[in-house]
Amino acid sequence: MSHYFYIARCKDASLYIGCTNSLEQRIARHNSGAGAHWFNVHGEGAIVYSETYPNYLTAHRRELQIKKWSRIKKEHLIAGLKP
Repeated sequence: MSHYFYIARCKDASLYIGCTNSLEQRIARHNSGAGAHWFNVHGEGAIVYSETYPNYLTAHRRELQIKKWSRIKKEHLIAGLKP
């Protein structure tokens, strides 16, 4: 089963970073209020970037790596520019 690292942009333009095995179900859960508390504070969101990995561990490692990046570097990744 594939897993995904993803970046979601909330209504207030903040970025949320996570990983999941179903992008569609995860963003629906976030937007319903049953996901991360972040979305309750920052508003509904949409996935603006994702990468596919063969397992949870590699997707989670990528999540931890990107969380350390600056906002500018994350925006470059989303835009397809060299981070």
